[in-house]
Amino acid sequence: MHYQCQRCGACCQWPGQVRVTEAEITALSHFLKMDENAFIQKYTRLRMDRQGLALVDQDSGACVFYQANGCLVNPVKPQQCIDFPDHWNFPGFEKICKAKPIVDRAA
Repeated sequence: MHYQCQRCGACCQWPGQVRVTEAEITALSHFLKMDENAFIQKYTRLRMDRQGLALVDQDSGACVFYQANGCLVNPVKPQQCIDFPDHWNFPGFEKICKAKPIVDRAA
C-alpha cells in the first residue's frame, strides 16, 4: 500500500524519535545558517539506543521544527520524515495521519 501525503502535519506532532544522520545534520545546519556543532547542541539529543542522534521535541511532543504552517525545514527534512508513511509507520497511524491510500492499478 502506498499513500499520498496531505501535509496535515499530524506525523510531526506526536512524540517519537526522528533519527538524523551526519549528512542530514550538515544539510539542516546549512539550511538554518548555523554551525553544525551549534545545531547539534540546540536541536539534537542522544537516541534511546545510544547509537546516534535524534531531533529534540517541543514540550508538546511535536518535532522541534514543526510550526502551525508546517515544517520549518521541509526542503531538507530528514529521510525518516520523507519516508512516512510509505516506508515506516506504526499500528493505528491511519487514525492520526490523513495520507490518502493510493490504489496500485498495475496489480
